[in-house]
Amino acid sequence: MAPKHTYWTNTSVLSLIKHSGADPIQAVTEKARFLALNAIEQGWNGPPYDPFALADLLKIRVIPREDIADARTVPSATGFVVEFNPNRPRVRIHYSICHEIAHTLFPDAHQRVQHRLTHDMMKGDDWQLEMLCNIAASELAMPVGSFPALSAEQLSIDTVISLRKQFEVSAEALLLRLIKLTDLQCVAYSASRVGSGPSERPRYVVDYALRSRTWADGELTPGTHLPLGSAVTECTAIGYTAKGIEEWRNAGKVKVHCLGISPYPNQTFPRVIGLLRPVRQANANAAGITYLKGDASAPRGGGSQLLVQLVNDSAFTWGGGFSLVVRQKWPPAQQAFRSWAYNNKRNLSLGNVHLAPADSRITIASMIAQHGYGPSPRPRIRYSALRSCLQHLSKIALERSATVHMPRIGSGLAGGSWNIVSELIDEALCRRGVNVFVYDLPGSEPRQHPQGAFQFSSEQQSGSVVN
Repeated sequence: MAPKHTYWTNTSVLSLIKHSGADPIQAVTEKARFLALNAIEQGWNGPPYDPFALADLLKIRVIPREDIADARTVPSATGFVVEFNPNRPRVRIHYSICHEIAHTLFPDAHQRVQHRLTHDMMKGDDWQLEMLCNIAASELAMPVGSFPALSAEQLSIDTVISLRKQFEVSAEALLLRLIKLTDLQCVAYSASRVGSGPSERPRYVVDYALRSRTWADGELTPGTHLPLGSAVTECTAIGYTAKGIEEWRNAGKVKVHCLGISPYPNQTFPRVIGLLRPVRQANANAAGITYLKGDASAPRGGGSQLLVQLVNDSAFTWGGGFSLVVRQKWPPAQQAFRSWAYNNKRNLSLGNVHLAPADSRITIASMIAQHGYGPSPRPRIRYSALRSCLQHLSKIALERSATVHMPRIGSGLAGGSWNIVSELIDEALCRRGVNVFVYDLPGSEPRQHPQGAFQFSSEQQSGSVVN
């Protein structure tokens, strides 16, 4: 059943809610994330991540046209055609292509031509669809694994402006991406002005708000009024910033950072995006990934433990990397897996998880997220399958109050990128309260992989790939 909604009115957004049964921000983010992971599996890599190459993988034709304002998506008998104005700046072109690809994620995309609308072209509730396409575009322009060390960054609106120039994306896109990765307690928000008559005091309402994983205060819902005289009222032009300490409804006393961006249609004043942070950061004790030097087959600590390995969808016997170590140390676990796979060939399908007890406290969790085995011109890891496995694993870990232990799964014989894998682990496990321990053998060196990531922090994790 689709969730109740009182704020969303756009026809395309309502179709997304109906088909997904989820909040539209969550739904479009999930769709964009799934699309990006599948493209990476097919060889799309970066940075920079080329949106033209992504469109080619998706069988979407991209055609330059000088007679359109920015870009648009045109349904055709064979799919979609994206048309763009080649006279726009290169950065805008690239983001516009991602934005137009995002339009194709909506269930009614085949019914009409969709334009990337400038603020003066929008009518009525067009802004709702455009906003969601911007959220999806940020997932495509900066896919999973782009920012491996972001959690160490001290976020501010100044950081967002600086990184925007470095990564050549919009400030809003960058802000939406960063809020998902930081360990700081903060909220990313968008607000717009209402009641802008000359005799009225300026008032702003929340368009959307996304919380970081450690944010513990109330939720800012769309339509929430901001306090009169807020710092957001100072962003009277595009590019203006403002900061202050204020009392916000459902958020308490917060530090407010603001940035003016393009306004909605028929509005004089810019829309405002920014960050909220508590005046004092509390000890959130959020779950996370702890990196240790040692042997993953001898997990540290006590209590219930899940020892995780990644296996392929073709072999009944664990024959290489960390899986070989597990087979040799716990033969009954290997036998249980082999019997499970032989009994029903569908068990050995991508996305499935097999559990086998190793001893009274350790359970071997075998995640099927590698397609085939042996030499391959492309990585054999399947990120979407891995994501499904990890989501299933989180339920098991929470039911058992278990910690999760592993080597750097997927980045050895499977040929994947640890930057991507670790973000999927963080998203599926750590953000749901599961602590994860990752082991590197002493003296080992990290393995480099062509599926790189933006490097803007010296605080990169070190260690080797052992599986």
